[in-house]
Amino acid sequence: MRNKVIITSALTGAGETTKKNANVPVTPQEIADDAIAAARAGATVAHIHVRDPETGEVSHDPALFGEVVERVREKDQDVVLNMTAGGGGDWVPSPEDPTRGGPGTDIQTPAERHEPVGLYKPEICTLDCGSLNFGESVYLNPADWLIEQAQLVQKSGVKPELECFDTGQIRLANHLINEGYINGTPLFQFCLGIPWGADADTETMQLMKSKIPEQAEWAAFGIGRLQIPMAVQSALLGGHVRVGLEDNLYLEKGVKASNEALVDKVVNILQQLGIEPMTPAEARTELDLYDPHAKG
Repeated sequence: MRNKVIITSALTGAGETTKKNANVPVTPQEIADDAIAAARAGATVAHIHVRDPETGEVSHDPALFGEVVERVREKDQDVVLNMTAGGGGDWVPSPEDPTRGGPGTDIQTPAERHEPVGLYKPEICTLDCGSLNFGESVYLNPADWLIEQAQLVQKSGVKPELECFDTGQIRLANHLINEGYINGTPLFQFCLGIPWGADADTETMQLMKSKIPEQAEWAAFGIGRLQIPMAVQSALLGGHVRVGLEDNLYLEKGVKASNEALVDKVVNILQQLGIEPMTPAEARTELDLYDPHAKG
């Protein structure tokens, strides 16, 4: 168990959640405001997706990412920025012709997924380590696409967070490390409970932890009602923590959450266990991140 952990607030995600909880931020201003509020509650890192301000649907518009980054970094409250680089990956076979994508298909190339990262240089970006049956669709990310994207991230100087939804993806992430596509100490994120990936339970978390390099940093999260239990379990096993409206809409049964309230809840639980949140400055040192505020 660590005495300090990195707490990530996953602010909005890409799911159809805006109609289920009005606290899910949509506009760049709302997303930036939530990042600052979560940081003031104890979050070390803000994980950023963007949405179409008019519809609330997922967007890949680099300009929206840029606006969020600018609004967060102009504030006095420090927070590490972690930008999604998952981009468009949804493949839904057409019922008429399964060789083609049907309604709901949203595919971007590795270069398109990387574009906002390359433009705005967050300290961290996600790198989804393979394909997955994701709910009713398939998240598509073949190995050669992943290698191409890892090389783009490497050239940008941004730290990749290796998102792994099952143990096969850990194998692929370890291949990236062994082949030299990942600089420095690797950072893993175990994504638990997503249909149809790894289970959200202690045994699975321990198994995934056992498969990564000994020196690697790691975090884990669960979705829905398992968000807080998995966050605490991760901290107790030596990992870092993620909470937020991307993964869970409720503070408790029947009570809709906000990002700030979820961070506050997990901070209070962890403090009772003798675990404190890392500051952004401490996380930059821990993970060997560049400091966007440094001069020169």
